Amino acid sequence: MMELGGNITLSGFSERDFTELIVVKKIVGQYARRFSDTIPGFEALKVALTEEGHGTLAIHVHARMHNHDLLGEAQGHNLFVALDSALKRVDEELRKRHDQLTA
Repeated sequence: MMELGGNITLSGFSERDFTELIVVKKIVGQYARRFSDTIPGFEALKVALTEEGHGTLAIHVHARMHNHDLLGEAQGHNLFVALDSALKRVDEELRKRHDQLTA
């Protein structure tokens, strides 16, 4: 498990290539920055990678906002596409939850 800053945790990425890891950190960091800048109450982001077999990767994203857990998942053969897709799902859920709390 590796921590990026105080509120971002990555797990399952230790076996990935160094250059892939740099891009993963950049993508996750950009989403986390967007969440913390635009969604009051955003607390933490955890991203886990698992290999499902036959070259399929699964990304599991767990975000915390106002003590509520929001989850996003995606699978695919391309690490970056799956990562972006899972983070987009969490982004949508965070924004829905934020809208519900402010309504």
